[in-house]
Amino acid sequence: MSLQEVQSTATLLPLEFTPLLKRSRWGGERLGTILHKPIGLEGDYGESWELSDHPEAPTLIASGEYAGCTLAEVIGQNPQAMYGAGTCYSTFPLLIKFIDATDRLSLQVHPDDSHQPHFDARKSGKSEAWVILDAAPDSRIYAGLKAGIDADELRTQLEQGRVEACLHSYPVRPGDCVFIPAGTLHAIGEGILLAEVQQTSDITYRLFDWNRLDQSGQPRPLHVEQAFESINFQRGPVDLLKPQLRQVQEHTIEDLLESSCFTIRRHRAARSLRLPSLNRAQILIVLEGTGQLDCSAESYELTQGKTLLVPAAASDCEIIVESEMTFLEVIPG
Repeated sequence: MSLQEVQSTATLLPLEFTPLLKRSRWGGERLGTILHKPIGLEGDYGESWELSDHPEAPTLIASGEYAGCTLAEVIGQNPQAMYGAGTCYSTFPLLIKFIDATDRLSLQVHPDDSHQPHFDARKSGKSEAWVILDAAPDSRIYAGLKAGIDADELRTQLEQGRVEACLHSYPVRPGDCVFIPAGTLHAIGEGILLAEVQQTSDITYRLFDWNRLDQSGQPRPLHVEQAFESINFQRGPVDLLKPQLRQVQEHTIEDLLESSCFTIRRHRAARSLRLPSLNRAQILIVLEGTGQLDCSAESYELTQGKTLLVPAAASDCEIIVESEMTFLEVIPG
């Protein structure tokens, strides 16, 4: 059956995707052991792209009548069913990942929308948020520059091999959440497993890679000048988010973040609950527990590590809690 034939006979219901698993020198095994991803025998899986409309790495719909289609193909048939009335994007604006960092990632920056056209007008900027799922006792996040660090000071310290002295960093533990606006110098420290919500962009400029060498004994390429041009030196330190809590019977809602790019809420539920229709696309990311999403007489399994996209047109959705669940609700800005 063609995509056009499917569109004519089917309602746009929640969508599940086949993750894109990426190996990396800093990856580990927790994408499989904790989040139940189908990793291989290698112990170096660094990323699971859960939902991606990135043209160079789209995730495919895993099941149902749209199985094997890309998100772009489905949305192209009926964008209003996905986004709701009055909203439209040329590319689905958010990309969802899990990241397992057994080693420290490079010190890097992503340009914002105002800088990105200078480098490539076809691509957007990249703000991102991290929700920590697991962390070693000494795990740290590097987020922004210390107060008073300007471009001259950063360049001097970089040239002298003391760049870490310029960085704002702090320990993290499971449950912590940090927002990294585009233009923020940052790095994920070793020992961290996290869920990442980001704009649909894969533009990264490495400023420093901790003097490491690749498998051939060479340093990885750096992008020093592009990084300096992209860093927002007015921002300073970036600290952990402070959730705002709301309680509805046995259902706790934490408002983690509301930005122009996306909104993130964390739900902790011991009982079944309705998922209110917002006339906007919603993404559900299950962090703990089990259950199912019932929507228009269809059921979708909810287990740890599962990501579902609920289109704006989906209605009468209910989350059936089988064991106490923690999940993220992500809404495009």
